[in-house]
Amino acid sequence: MADPVNAGDDAAIAAAAAAGDRQALETLLDRYADRVHAICRRIVAHPEDALDATQEALIAIARGIASFDGRSAFTTWLYRVATNAALDELRRRSRRPVPLDVPYDMATPSGEGAVDARLDVDRALADVPEEFRTAVVLRDLADLDYSEIAAVLEVPVGTVKSRIARGREALRGALGNQDASSERRTGRS
Repeated sequence: MADPVNAGDDAAIAAAAAAGDRQALETLLDRYADRVHAICRRIVAHPEDALDATQEALIAIARGIASFDGRSAFTTWLYRVATNAALDELRRRSRRPVPLDVPYDMATPSGEGAVDARLDVDRALADVPEEFRTAVVLRDLADLDYSEIAAVLEVPVGTVKSRIARGREALRGALGNQDASSERRTGRS
């Protein structure tokens, strides 16, 4: 029988990790740490807080792996844990005092093209309301389908579609892009 950790099957590796295989758990954490951080960074929209949320998510995954029952894809469960950690971090941040003289500035030294565009998107995402931002991040960054997002957020699929539409519209506005409704009227995509 093949070794599930080397075979690469997430469900088999998760089952091994749930049974106490530390190598399997480390494989999962290594495999998904960057995705977890990307989700947390986009939802939280603050670099240091995103690192905190990522750490909390990875700890929650390690502690809670035994609760993964395989009814959904491992990544769906993982994204739910990451999303919850990011939302918890947002709640913690909202209770912290904000210094008045030191405004948060996401600006970094200017780069070229793709880096600048990514920073623009990150800044714009920070202005999108949390419930819409979370749905957009799970769809456009994590590439989850509507039913997976509904499972992660524990809301109906129709709510997911609405939040994504509203989030994308808010993101377009924050980026200064043309109104999507005019594109639909003219038949362009």
